[in-house]
Parts: sequence; structure tokens; C-alpha cells
Amino acid sequence: MLDYIKGEIVELTPTAAVLEIANGLGYYINIALGTYNELSGKNNAKLFVYEAIREDAHVLYGFLTKDERELFLLLLSVSGVGANTARVILSAFSAGELKTIIESGDSKTLKGIKGIGAKTAERIIVDLKDKMMKLQIENSEVELFVAQKNSAQKAEAVAALVMLGFAQAASSKAVDK
Repeated sequence: MLDYIKGEIVELTPTAAVLEIANGLGYYINIALGTYNELSGKNNAKLFVYEAIREDAHVLYGFLTKDERELFLLLLSVSGVGANTARVILSAFSAGELKTIIESGDSKTLKGIKGIGAKTAERIIVDLKDKMMKLQIENSEVELFVAQKNSAQKAEAVAALVMLGFAQAASSKAVDK
């Protein structure tokens, strides 16, 4: 099995990259949108890969980190989620954001992704929630996402308490606790 491919970026699109390694051999690697954004403007790249071997094709999927690849493999383990759907999910959210969404059981956010219905979103959460606890992903990314999400929830909760007649300052203190 291939672990990673390192080489010169010959072609780069939002969905794929071609990396040329020694002796003029180029690999066509499917990538997520976040990977594309990171590779834009660079001449060389190292992508951790997953090779899907099917009867009619050998397809490579590339990731910037091993964590992202591990998350992709976990998504593939969910019934009804194929490689392209997993790639779309990773294009919509970073690894840290997706980990937080699954751990918090936020199926509504997952349903916002094209091709993900209510049943698939729930299945992803149920199947992967325990596995996410074991997965180590950069904390700074997760903490930023949680802070943004909690900030919006806090503002909503304070607004609701103010509408019920409580003072702004007291409502803010209560929500913080």
C-alpha cells in the first residue's frame, strides 16, 4: 500500500492534483477543497494517499495529514458513504471541525452538505462518535470551531433570556455559568 507521494505539482484543480515524481511519472490524485487551498501557489507537495482498488479502476485520494486520511477512512466505514461523498464532506469541513460536529451529534450541520440526507447524517454520527474520541486532531483548530459555535449559541441564549424579561448582564452571567 502507498503511504504518501511526494513530488512536483504539475497540475492543480479544486478536485485533483497531478504530482510528478522521478523519471517523469505523474500521479493523478483526487483531493478535497481544503487540500487544494493549501497547495495553491506551491511547487512541490507531499500527500498522504489512500488507494481505492476497484474492478474497473485504481483511484488515489490525497490528504495533507495522516489525521485527515484517517478521518476519510472512518467515513468510508459508514454504510452509504462512498469515497466521493467522504471527499465532499472533507471539502465542507476541516478535520477538526468534522470531529467536533460528530462528537456533538450535530446532524443538522451534516445535512447541509450536498448528498447527505438525515439518515446518512445520523448514521455517520452514531457509527463514528466513539471513534472520534480516540482520534487526535490539532486542538487549536477544534477549539476555534467550538468557540465560534459556542459564541453563537451563547448570543442566542442571552437574547432569549432578555426577551423573557431578564436583564442583559444577569442573562450573560447565567449563560456563562
